Amino acid sequence: MHSRSLFLGVAGAAIAIFPITVAAAPAVEEVAIDAAEVGAPISPLLYGQFMEHVGRSVYGGSWAEMLEDRKFFYPVTGEAPAWEMFTPGMQPWDGEGHPYELLMRSPWMILGDKAAVTMSSEGALAGSPVPVLKSGGGKTATGLMQERLALQDGRDYVGRIVLAGAAASIEVSLVWGGGASARQTIVIKNIRATWQTIPLGFRSGATTDNGRIEIVVRGAGAVRVGAVSLMPADNLSGWRKDTVARLRELDAPVYRWPGGNFVSGYDWKDGLGDRDRRPSRKNPAWKGVEPNDVGLHEFMELCHLIHAEPYIAINTGTGDARAAAEFVAYANAGKDSPMGRLRAKNGHPAPFAVRLWAVGNEMYGEWQLGHMPVDQYVAKHRAIVDAMRAVDAKIQLVGVGALGEWSRTMLAQASSHMDFISEHDYWHGSADVIAHVAQAPEGIRRIADAHRAYRRELPALAGKNVRIAFDEWNYWYGPFEYGELGTRYFLKDGLGIAAGLHELFRNSDIFYMANYAQTVNVIGAIKTNSNAAELEPTGLVLSLYRHHFGTLPVAVRSQPKPLDISAAWTTDRAALTLAVVNPDPAHARRLHFIIAGAQVRDGGRRFLLTGASPMAGNSPNQPRGVTIIESPAGSMSDPVEIPPLSVSLLVLVASGSP
Repeated sequence: MHSRSLFLGVAGAAIAIFPITVAAAPAVEEVAIDAAEVGAPISPLLYGQFMEHVGRSVYGGSWAEMLEDRKFFYPVTGEAPAWEMFTPGMQPWDGEGHPYELLMRSPWMILGDKAAVTMSSEGALAGSPVPVLKSGGGKTATGLMQERLALQDGRDYVGRIVLAGAAASIEVSLVWGGGASARQTIVIKNIRATWQTIPLGFRSGATTDNGRIEIVVRGAGAVRVGAVSLMPADNLSGWRKDTVARLRELDAPVYRWPGGNFVSGYDWKDGLGDRDRRPSRKNPAWKGVEPNDVGLHEFMELCHLIHAEPYIAINTGTGDARAAAEFVAYANAGKDSPMGRLRAKNGHPAPFAVRLWAVGNEMYGEWQLGHMPVDQYVAKHRAIVDAMRAVDAKIQLVGVGALGEWSRTMLAQASSHMDFISEHDYWHGSADVIAHVAQAPEGIRRIADAHRAYRRELPALAGKNVRIAFDEWNYWYGPFEYGELGTRYFLKDGLGIAAGLHELFRNSDIFYMANYAQTVNVIGAIKTNSNAAELEPTGLVLSLYRHHFGTLPVAVRSQPKPLDISAAWTTDRAALTLAVVNPDPAHARRLHFIIAGAQVRDGGRRFLLTGASPMAGNSPNQPRGVTIIESPAGSMSDPVEIPPLSVSLLVLVASGSP
């Protein structure tokens, strides 16, 4: 049954958490809920996330590697500074003209005579030339150094260095201060002519934001340095422990990876095998370098750590049907197949059994590598899908959509070659908080309405149920404070995400999956610095609903504007959950909920998310400006106070439930 019913929420008695000036108590307004009118179940995949290889989303935010350019994509020249301020365009999606820092050349500085460090392609480890450190055996050391390492007193760090050559010894030091004792040094002797990997282990003796690693050759000879790595010792299979903890708080059931625009120039085979030997590439869609340290195996391990399902995007830009089919085979074929044997050689004999695959990304856009008109792309899409399904007929595929002629054509000509169709929507900032929040539900409603029209009008969709994978959605505006695309989010954005969820719930029959973009730092629900990770207001909202909102949406007959109200049963119908978004910066509301079709007991729990102003936010290592307070729900016979600038979620126990 299709229902455009509204959904509802409550925040019980007022809770004085933040100093909010409120006028005289408003009149009580009635909100009617029909708990007997139940819509299509809310897919848990609506709480999905999207992680792309851009900025500090993966490297510098999620992956634990501390060293920049650890495989020497940039030639080591000793030229400084390595980082420069870059001024982007004025568009909301481009940083609005606010400069941000970018790595422009090698971060490795030279110790000693610059002429003693050269670059050589001989036996290059990862495809790029590597530095050669030559020493004449005198008192002056020759070596490399990288600064800007954030170290913590007493914390252990692990790593490795890959060397080849001949010299008396190599000294690798972790340095946390200026004195001779403010370092720990590992001496490596008996260096071979062929590549060898030597493990490293350090414990910092102080806290600093400008620690460094030094690599120095002693004695006559020359040594090639192929790769260096340094991570906190508490990393989880290479992933940051603090970020993983926040990912577990989000509890997203599915993650889309590796792009985004990135995927249209990505060769998935670059991410296989020994990480030190994987090639570093210029990021094909964004700024910076892609070291390929995170490939399929690492992503699957992250999904295992956070109990999430993988949703993998295929390159249909520069990629072709053969590459797509091989990717599916590598992930899903048995260990006795050619791709299965390669997977087993790389450490995972059992198939990964990936179910969800995105066939391309935004191929309608001129910014996309391999972009072509939709009439041409349909043929490529169908050929790639045929090749993928020939490998594994059980996979479920998401075709590229874009509201309008592109989605209409894809559905008309390729609906038999997809299980779902993607849509993307981003919204920019507005100083009018109510209008800012309304962008999300209005955008989602526009998409749902269009797809309902396609179903009515397109003969190719008769008898089919091609639901929407809303696999990119978020607000996107403001300065890049957390690296490329690293925008901050505020209370008003959290309110908008909550209202957006409500609209997804109202259209639960047509939206199968939604993937908030892009999880960490890059327009993300989590922000990190060098040693901490924190949930943005948008992340708090997603976590709140994921853990406490119901799964069976019910009808909401009225909701006073500008409130956005949603309601749902839990799967077992033991509790009725009500949620209210109040985007009004100045006015509280008093609501009396009239619930038909169910009886609820007094008690239950109330969750209130709010802050002191629309621009309240959260930052790593700082007290939260936006938080969630839990309290008893109180009696439903009393009016429920809905503070300004708040999300209120009430969990009411149904009569007869234990």
